[in-house]
Amino acid sequence: MKALAVLGAGSWGTALTIALASRFDQIRLWAREVDRAEQICEVRENRRYLPGFRLPDHCIVSADLASTLTHAGIVLCAVPSSYLRSVFERAKPYVPATATIVSATKGVEQATLKRMSEILADTLENPRIAVLSGPTFAKEIAAGEPAAVVIAAHHIEIAREMQHAFATPALRLYASRDVIGVELGAALKNVIAIGAGICRGLGLGSNSVAALITRGLAEIRRLSMAMGGQPRTLSGLAGLGDLVLTATGDLSRNRYVGVQLGEGRKLPEILAGMTMIAEGVSTCRAAHELGIERGIELPIISQMNEVLHQGKDPREAIRELMERPLTSE
Repeated sequence: MKALAVLGAGSWGTALTIALASRFDQIRLWAREVDRAEQICEVRENRRYLPGFRLPDHCIVSADLASTLTHAGIVLCAVPSSYLRSVFERAKPYVPATATIVSATKGVEQATLKRMSEILADTLENPRIAVLSGPTFAKEIAAGEPAAVVIAAHHIEIAREMQHAFATPALRLYASRDVIGVELGAALKNVIAIGAGICRGLGLGSNSVAALITRGLAEIRRLSMAMGGQPRTLSGLAGLGDLVLTATGDLSRNRYVGVQLGEGRKLPEILAGMTMIAEGVSTCRAAHELGIERGIELPIISQMNEVLHQGKDPREAIRELMERPLTSE
């Protein structure tokens, strides 16, 4: 197979490197910090973000973008959303013109309200862009447990090419043209997952969590359709599947943030104690602004924005959601 370059040595980038290594003769993993790259090389394990999983022997780990990207046929991006633009501004001179860029980053850029594929298009001016998303936890992917995801591109031929490039006995991919729906489902489910965690942290039961997940999905679908996404996408792996996993799974960072908020801890304290980034915190503000921009009512996302960024009491947020004017579904 073509050489694969993975940008981002967090838990997700490391897990994808391990999962896809058997499909590529050459695979390079880029870490932002030199000392971290050297440590991973030495012990063949990402002990900070994904301990207990050995990197394949043919995987080269480096903090040098030029050597990582040289000769890459596919560039898989797993850096946090807030760093995506700056990383690819640096990477642009070294990205081969014929490479396919696959974004596995979930989020919306706060300054521009752009999706990750839009940032890549702005930065690289490369039409060969795809996005990867679905119900996945990094540890389970690294462990080789069966999983299914969506690979989407505006040109379906690119999606199908990546579908075959990434398919393994443990990873099944479904091709799609709906880049907008896949990316918005991936980004906004993190916000709803924080709300589901708040329900748990407040001691509320399964009824409350199920209601929040279901109505949260309705908000994601409304915004996605307003921006050109397809409704069926949000009923599949990149929508409902990813939302249910992130809102209910114990490995979910965003759910964890919500649980802690519901139990009374303050957001800065919670984030300071986390090794990895909960993307839903920053995405929430951008999602709220997208709703305003598009004239779409997003009551759950709006309440989460007040809790996360305006210090609103989580109990008050839940109460206001329940006391909204009655309507039809």
